[in-house]
Amino acid sequence: MKQIKVEREIGGRTLTLETGKVAKLANAAVLATYGGTTVLATVVRADPRPGLDFFPMQVDYREKLTAAGKFPGGFRKREGAPNEKEILTMRMIDRPIRPLFPDGFIDEVQIQCWVMSHDGENDSDIIAATAASAALSISDAPFQGPTATVRVGRIFTDDGAAFIINPTGTQMEYSDLDLVLAGHDDGINMIEVGAAEVADEDVHAAIEFGYDYVKETLGLIGELVKKAGQKKRDGNSNLPDDDVVALVKKECETKLTKARQIKGKHERGEAVAELRKQLLEKHFQIKEDGTVGEYETSKKRHSMAKEAFRTLEKKVTRKLIVDKSIRADGRDLMEIRPLEMEIGVFKHTHGSAMFQRGETQSLVSCALGTGRDEQIVDGLMPEYSKKFYLHYNFPPFCVGEAGRIMGPGRREIGHGALAERSLAGIMPSPEDFPYTVRLVSDITESNGSSSMASTTGGCLALMDAGVPITNTCAGITVGRFTDEKGKKVVRVLDIIGEEDFFGDMDFKICGTREGITGIQLDLKARGLDLDEIKACFTEAREGLEHLITEMEKVIAEPREDISPNAPRIVSLSIDPDKIGKLIGPGGKNIRSIQDRYGVNVEVEDDGTVLISSADGPSLEGALSEIEAVTAVIKVGTIYNGKVVSMKDFGAFIELAPGTDGMCHISELADGFVKNVSDVVSVGDVVKVKVINVDDQGRIKLSRKAVLKDEAKEEEAVAAD
Repeated sequence: MKQIKVEREIGGRTLTLETGKVAKLANAAVLATYGGTTVLATVVRADPRPGLDFFPMQVDYREKLTAAGKFPGGFRKREGAPNEKEILTMRMIDRPIRPLFPDGFIDEVQIQCWVMSHDGENDSDIIAATAASAALSISDAPFQGPTATVRVGRIFTDDGAAFIINPTGTQMEYSDLDLVLAGHDDGINMIEVGAAEVADEDVHAAIEFGYDYVKETLGLIGELVKKAGQKKRDGNSNLPDDDVVALVKKECETKLTKARQIKGKHERGEAVAELRKQLLEKHFQIKEDGTVGEYETSKKRHSMAKEAFRTLEKKVTRKLIVDKSIRADGRDLMEIRPLEMEIGVFKHTHGSAMFQRGETQSLVSCALGTGRDEQIVDGLMPEYSKKFYLHYNFPPFCVGEAGRIMGPGRREIGHGALAERSLAGIMPSPEDFPYTVRLVSDITESNGSSSMASTTGGCLALMDAGVPITNTCAGITVGRFTDEKGKKVVRVLDIIGEEDFFGDMDFKICGTREGITGIQLDLKARGLDLDEIKACFTEAREGLEHLITEMEKVIAEPREDISPNAPRIVSLSIDPDKIGKLIGPGGKNIRSIQDRYGVNVEVEDDGTVLISSADGPSLEGALSEIEAVTAVIKVGTIYNGKVVSMKDFGAFIELAPGTDGMCHISELADGFVKNVSDVVSVGDVVKVKVINVDDQGRIKLSRKAVLKDEAKEEEAVAAD
């Protein structure tokens, strides 16, 4: 196989795509390099497994820690199950490319992306997404791409706000926007956003900015396809035969149109299921008493009939909405389902809320913790800790099913991440609120938009917990339907599960009255243009304003104080040079403070000290002692000190643990002192004044100065 390499400058760095060098037995393989980061993407296709009736595309993305010269943590020095970042990247790669395969295509397609080199600045997720698209484009799979993926950030300079394409890790630390955008020549088909209340028009401008670079990247993939592209080969299909489609339509269209207008989810589902059952029993029974050939034929037609029925249900649903503006649950196109909200649902959580919208319900619990509860995130990028995280759970009972009970899958991880980044934009800074915050959203009923319920319910739980968030945040979805020719477009607000399943789009938008905090666009149609995205923003904005108004009727702002069940935390900043003194030899001093007051003390390298306790007086006692231990001793300051030793020439007095000063015998009293023991004894607590601190840090004290000051005050009072 001939080695082919194409390259182009994108955002000031060179993007290189190579093929024909490695993984030559795969159907297609591409090495994508951007800056110092390289990702290998491979594509393999195979015949479908027997009985398969869906497109079994599998996307896998793995970060090999050797790519950055790192070792896996723990005893097992081998990469294991994918972490959250890897799972989210798999979803990000999958979503823009899956809709670009022909209807009915069921060949097995496996895409693997491995990070082979990482420079610590150019993140590999968007590189992997573009590499996967490039590999599909040069493969023989009937992929109707290519797509390209870019990231957009925004930083503020002396000249004002500026968008950056594919920002580095360092640049992202100063960005108030993290926008990932995927698209093709016909439009945009995937958006993910995390933002700090960025105005709608600014997010739209960022999308427009990013799409120009999407087209630049598409041009590079096009060069690779011209030089290395294979001839596309059609595969297996589960599209039903024309006669099966015609019979299903004749028997079911009228009845299905009526059933699709039943308002309740369960009642509607039962009516549709009964209609499907009658169709299959009457016209498409599996012949188990005939020949093997008859059995296989009847089984195939039975499967075709189920697919034809599903397609007919989709067409009926779309036709009702597009032609008659009739939604399954009877709402107007822009009508939000009935809302029910409650806070303080559970007695012993630090904060809790119930949010219900139609037949979707979320119970959200909030826990406040200390620095020990932070989530440490380690991967190819520099290690960091998260002080806010949200976990999303989707049990089988929430949709009335008895499914497998297992850990969170890719969908749960993705939905939780969307709600988390949407709420992260309104969280207070660690300086203002030093707590670690964990939200858990348990979906207890689901009929669409459960991630938006998690966002909205999560905001209510944060306010109930007394977290001083910057604004009230809500989430809403916009759906899209077209006629069979794709000419007429109708959008709907607050979609239910079936509208997501049968529609073109699930456009999730989260934000406050000030701006957008999160977006996730899932699109089954070919693509959206910039004008339609702007229209979606306008429609979502009306929904968000309505939701926020209703939320603020339940709780207008965060509670003034945190829950009495939560730990109390105070923070102070000390001179970093005093950290060793606070900790003491082998941690002796800090352990002593923790044991005596029953508190937890955390010290950071920059001198930030966090003290946490469930007991207010203990917290105040520990705070006072730490302030004394780490205080900068200034001349003129008066202390209540403890006599720790006596010499012939004076007494050593402890001002704070680890800090002593010398009170000379001449400074012990106002007058002649023959012996130190005539004035003080070891263990006495005396009031002394700092009269000098020399260059070596030695502290000179005076009890006499304090006595003189007190005498003057008494004379002044007597004179009055």
